[in-house]
Amino acid sequence: MLRTLSIRDFVIVDVIELEFSAGFSVFTGETGAGKSILIDALALALGGRGDASVVREGAARADITADFAASPEVESWLVTNACQVEEGGVLLRRVIDNAGRSKAFINGIAATATQLRELGEMLVDIHGQHAHQSLLKTDAQRQLLDTQAGLQEQVKAVTAAYRSWRALARQREEFERNAKNVLVERERLEWQVSELDKLAARPGEWSEVSTEHSRLSHAAALIDGAQEALNAISEADQPMLSQLMSLNSKLDKLAGIDADLKPIIELLEPARIQLQEAVYGLNDYLSKVELDPARLRSVEARMSDLHVTARKFRVQPEDLPAEFDSLSAQLRQLAAATDMASLRAQEDQARDAYMALATKLGKARAKAAAALSTAVTAAMQDLSMSGGRFSVALQPGEPGASGIEQIEFMVAGHAGTTLRPLAKVASGGELARIALAISVITSASTATPTLIFDEVDSGIGGGVAEVVGRLLKRLGQDRQVLCVTHLPQVASQASQHFEVSKASSNGKPVSRIQVLDAKARVEEVARMLGGLEITATTRKHARELLAL
Repeated sequence: MLRTLSIRDFVIVDVIELEFSAGFSVFTGETGAGKSILIDALALALGGRGDASVVREGAARADITADFAASPEVESWLVTNACQVEEGGVLLRRVIDNAGRSKAFINGIAATATQLRELGEMLVDIHGQHAHQSLLKTDAQRQLLDTQAGLQEQVKAVTAAYRSWRALARQREEFERNAKNVLVERERLEWQVSELDKLAARPGEWSEVSTEHSRLSHAAALIDGAQEALNAISEADQPMLSQLMSLNSKLDKLAGIDADLKPIIELLEPARIQLQEAVYGLNDYLSKVELDPARLRSVEARMSDLHVTARKFRVQPEDLPAEFDSLSAQLRQLAAATDMASLRAQEDQARDAYMALATKLGKARAKAAAALSTAVTAAMQDLSMSGGRFSVALQPGEPGASGIEQIEFMVAGHAGTTLRPLAKVASGGELARIALAISVITSASTATPTLIFDEVDSGIGGGVAEVVGRLLKRLGQDRQVLCVTHLPQVASQASQHFEVSKASSNGKPVSRIQVLDAKARVEEVARMLGGLEITATTRKHARELLAL
């Protein structure tokens, strides 16, 4: 539940610090005092939209902080979203400066407005004073029924299935419209893939044939050079290897006379060994290298094929295998997309899947519609609409993202009258009472710990207002209920009463708020009953209402 609310420099509020208790609390005050401003401030802390206009004139920024008790579900959300978990509570803060820049915080950690809204939906459910107007829209009626019945996940599944089905239908329709162009493109790809398939270029082949061609085309020079080196080292009249061996033999004899020559002999010996190894290597190389004109012609022909094909496809020769893979993939995709029988089969399968989900959703809606119809009809009897009926009508409709039925709220205001669409109910008072009954009933089924009703009781009065007060008080037994009201019959039912007033500070209007004690509540309820002039009679009536 909401524990504290701190508001600074918001619209006509300078500084307000409020503490809330469980149960049913009301906000009352003169028109324009700022009652709904408090709800607007809380909505902003819960991620609502705001701009520079919400900053009090002359102030640098508006700052709203709301402290809530945290349920296990909320704590789990905080952990999932990497927010600081404070023991037993969650602190939401929203700051908007006079340039319209916004900052949001959850337990002191910077957050986005989207995160505030997501978390706020778990903490507070706000019913605005124009809720009955939104109920006139069929989309709002459908969403309310689905929310009341907890069908949101089924609706998401139906929406996803519908989009999948329609995407396949559009693909099939697009093919039918452009069949000729698609076939031309398919033939072009088939020819290109066939050309590359015949060539059969392998990854890395261009590098291999280039190297081999270089070797074959220079075979004569390679053989001559290797033979010349071999001759110089071991096969000439005075080869290097023989000369080195002779030098080693002479120095070895001289080392017997002077031992200082031994280190030099040790340096020359590895040179002799290396030259001998070079001889072995050159002999081996010469045994493998040969003049092969036929192989050279074959390699040159392959290089030409690769080069010509690469120019034709406007790629580098080494990229031909990748080009083949890419065009083959395009051809497979296009072939699948141009298989009309396959397209129709996929479309039919997607439609069947959608219809199965939509039918299941429709059955769940029908069950929920019956329960909601019964509950609202019962509430109407208590709201001076004796004999009135409420019905949620489900009519077959065209398949759509939200299902296969049209949902419409139907109302008969009195016994003997015909059910008519809610949007055509002539009486504003009837509409307000029905909307209030729906709000209370749907709120009773939600797990949201804090419910806020912002002048949803407008358009009613007398005995009906007293019934409304009792309904809200009963709702407050299970959760926290905050209500902005102008009806004394509703205000008198509250366990906590806040009075909102407007004063002047430095020539500017400023909203003030205070918690009323028992004596002050009598005066406020009397004001609500009698207007500007409070008499002993209105005070007596106020005490009677509060006693009830």
